[in-house]
Order: sequence, then C-alpha cells, then structure tokens
Amino acid sequence: MNANKRRAIYETLQSLNPHPTTELEYATPFELLIAVMLSAQATDVSVNKAMRRMFPVANTPQKVWELGEAGVADYIKTIGLYRTKAKNVVATCRILLDQHGGEVPADREALESLPGVGRKTANVVLNTAFGQPTIAVDTHIFRVANRTGLAPGKDVRAVEAALEKFTPAEFRHDAHHWLILHGRYVCKARRPECWHCVIEPLCEFKPKTPPPEM
Repeated sequence: MNANKRRAIYETLQSLNPHPTTELEYATPFELLIAVMLSAQATDVSVNKAMRRMFPVANTPQKVWELGEAGVADYIKTIGLYRTKAKNVVATCRILLDQHGGEVPADREALESLPGVGRKTANVVLNTAFGQPTIAVDTHIFRVANRTGLAPGKDVRAVEAALEKFTPAEFRHDAHHWLILHGRYVCKARRPECWHCVIEPLCEFKPKTPPPEM
C-alpha cells in the first residue's frame, strides 16, 4: 500500500471520529491500568460492568491492596481468568505503592515490569493516560492491518513496527483507537462488513464481502 492511500485511510477515519478513545470507562491512570489489565481475553463491556461496582469502593492502589485477592476476585468473577487477574492486580498495587509512590508510571519499562502488564497494556496506558503516540496491537488491529494492507506483519510486534513506520505522525496518537473500533464493528473476523465500510475503496482486501440477502 502506498503512502497516499494510507493517509487517505486515516483521513477518512478521522473525519468520522475526530477524537477517538478507549471504550473502557476510567477517570484516572490507575483506573485505566486496572481496566486494561482486566480486558485481556474479555470484552470492554464486561470490564466496565465490573468496574462500575468496584471503583466506587476501591479505585486507588491502597484501597485495592486492602481489598485483597479475594475481595477483588469477588468484584471481577464475571470476567474470564478472574482469579489470575485478581492476583496480578493486587500484586501490581503493592509494587505501585512500594516503588512508585502509588502512582502509575509513564514509562514502558516500569509498566511492563508490573504483574499482568504486557506490551499491549503498556501501550494503551502510555497512549490513553499519558498522550504518548504508541500503538497497541490487539487481535482487531492485527486483522485490520493485515486484511486491508495498511501494515502487514506476521505477528503483533511486526504489525506494531509497521504501523509505527507507515502511520503519518499526525495520526499516530489516534491510530490504534480508529483501527480497533473499525475491527470491532466493521472489519469483523468472520465476516467483514465491506458493504458499509467507509474505507472500502482504499482497502486492498480482494474478496469484498457482499451485503447479506434480505
């Protein structure tokens, strides 16, 4: 895909959604960190439902630490892998209290050293909480980048590198938000909805999906 076509894709997505953001609900960097940690292999909807119950009770590292694993697990038991996630959340809170003054660090290495925090989670927090132009590649973005030809790659790190290389600087902060939403609602895994895709004329996916028969 050439540079002009890539720019046109981002300009089109920007025109429809000038200020995209995560669908996770949060009010502080800490709330975002916990929500993103819990969202692995779970939907944002399920995480939001659980956090609407937990955050009014515990939304700081100290309060979540005081809840303990059993307390956190009780709030998040509707979320997949909740026991492991509860353990990681509480351990992360202890590290934040002991090593970072109870604050979420705006540093990749420090974030990735937290239990249950990988590169994707760190990228989301750095981008959404701290305004850094990182690109977090999940399954939706991996699919859209490869299917459209925007930034092909064999694995998530390759796609992330390609997106960082080929995304014009002015779009880099918002790129992963546009792409994840596009993958979630239009360029779906089983059946991409090409018939109402705004970037369909620019997309290099050849077997365009026809609309379903009425």
